[in-house]
Amino acid sequence: MSLARTRLGRTLGSRILHLHSPFTLTTPNSRSLFNNKISLVSGLRMASSLPKLPVFEAIVRHDPNSTAVIHSRSGRRFQYGELLGDVAKVRNQLYEKAGRNDLDGERVAFLVENSYDYVVTLLAILAAKSIAVPLSPAFPASELQYIINHSEALMLLASNRFTPKAQEVLQTDLDSEPILLQLNKFQGGSAHENITLEKTGPGAAGMMLYTSGTTNRPKGVLIPQAAMNAQARSLIQAWEYTPEDHLLHVLPLHHIHGTINAIFTPLFSGSTIEFMFPFNADAVWKRFAAPFLTPDQTYDPVKTGQERITFFTAVPTIYSRLLSTHKGLDPEMQSATRTAISPTNLRLSISGSAALPTPIKRAWAELSMGNVLLERFGMTEVGMALSCGLDVNDRVDGSVGWPLPGVEARLVDVDTHQVIEKGQEKDADGRERVGEIQLRGPTIFAEYWRNPDATTKEFVESKDGKGMWFKTGDVAVRRPVEGAGKSEAPTQKDWTKGDMYFILGRKSADIIKSGGEKVSALEVEREMLSLPQVAEVAVLAVPSGKWGQKVGAVVILDKEHCTKWTPLEMRRALKDRLASYKIPQVLRVVDHIPRNAMGKINKKMLVKEVFQDDFSGDEMGL
Repeated sequence: MSLARTRLGRTLGSRILHLHSPFTLTTPNSRSLFNNKISLVSGLRMASSLPKLPVFEAIVRHDPNSTAVIHSRSGRRFQYGELLGDVAKVRNQLYEKAGRNDLDGERVAFLVENSYDYVVTLLAILAAKSIAVPLSPAFPASELQYIINHSEALMLLASNRFTPKAQEVLQTDLDSEPILLQLNKFQGGSAHENITLEKTGPGAAGMMLYTSGTTNRPKGVLIPQAAMNAQARSLIQAWEYTPEDHLLHVLPLHHIHGTINAIFTPLFSGSTIEFMFPFNADAVWKRFAAPFLTPDQTYDPVKTGQERITFFTAVPTIYSRLLSTHKGLDPEMQSATRTAISPTNLRLSISGSAALPTPIKRAWAELSMGNVLLERFGMTEVGMALSCGLDVNDRVDGSVGWPLPGVEARLVDVDTHQVIEKGQEKDADGRERVGEIQLRGPTIFAEYWRNPDATTKEFVESKDGKGMWFKTGDVAVRRPVEGAGKSEAPTQKDWTKGDMYFILGRKSADIIKSGGEKVSALEVEREMLSLPQVAEVAVLAVPSGKWGQKVGAVVILDKEHCTKWTPLEMRRALKDRLASYKIPQVLRVVDHIPRNAMGKINKKMLVKEVFQDDFSGDEMGL
């Protein structure tokens, strides 16, 4: 049977047969039906061609024998030379299953585990000029139902592992049923095909990520592939990804952190991505240590069969867990892991997605013999926007650095709504002016999907005619830092300059207006976490009839240091660290503070759960 006839069989039987089921034309009108289908899917004959997307151009240039992806637990490896061939195969399956070779702008949702298969699926959707909608397998079917309905997904792709989850979603009350395609797992070792990159453009290819929906229903953030490319290029310049980098990937893949920072960008640079998800502290420590478990603990990938990890990006809770479990490792593992995460071997360790407590930053630097965590600021709508520099002097405690290459940033005073120009960072009384961070540039998202009102609301017209500004909702101050911003490294010197940004928190949740004063919840949290009594803390705005808002603290105690902590003891511990109006007025000690997959806390929900009463009094004991 000819190749065209085989593909026809798969296409005609796509809704009732598995992709690899045999199919025979037996109907009286099979010849005319066959001819009609050939005209419909004729583009599928170009099995070894892909649109000329920048990420594909980059992959073609990489050493085909270098490792693109490793599945850490199984040890399966996949080379760059096989990647685009596999992408073309899955892209063609999308066409066959949909019964057409034009999926430009269609939304394609997918449920695939953290693996090579995820990488191939994401790229295949872009290759079809479609919009990739990653779904979290951890979400209940009702949440996935909302995303599929809202995105109006044409197709739902699922790996073998998550096909039951996909079928469960299809049984919910969907507005229209997407076409289900079950994907086969790649085992590695595919032939290195010569892939032709067509001169056609990217069409409407892109990715759509959903916000956490802490205040309203989640919004679909449409990120065109041009913005994805701009985000990747910005990070390559700032963080200097190279083909020699080996990233250990422990993050979920429905957030910007795990997708752009730790997949899309390293693919541009030819780095190796090693997936180890879900996060397990003991497994991560063993993987860090593996290349150094030699008699003299020198790096020997030939003897150990493991390359060293050079790049690690995670959220603060992961670093906290690693620090707390390290003391339980045996002496040999402790020594090997310290060597593994030292600056000589782990060239870059990044913390993001939530504020980094100072004690964690200091403890990691001490454990790693000088590897200072790099902090940055980003969000779904803008990718990464601000970052500290690679120079250790540019990793200033509490700061998220400077606008990344290609990103413009400004502060707009939260009271006067005036732009805080350079040199105007303090008011007439010498107090720092607090401003909302606003951003613009090629890395910014296009729109909130099917929500023009929300899109319009979050953008501000500019007076210079150079494009609109996106309102992040995060507030910060800008200040000079002695010794920072002096790097002359080629990739750093053009952007790590001037005053640095210090995030105070979300305008709606982290700026507490108490008795006419503005209190940064993040500042209070940072100081409280430096106390031996505190293991975790969330500082909240608690309603108050007298003060407007009171500073409230929800605390998990460090049981090694105390089992009981009163409000008075808390105030005594903080009196030399914070101004009196910043010290929490109400305290709750709990056993658990709920966080999402990226370590963030929904403070508006937490304050309702923990401080259930309408606080209008101001008593200390509660």
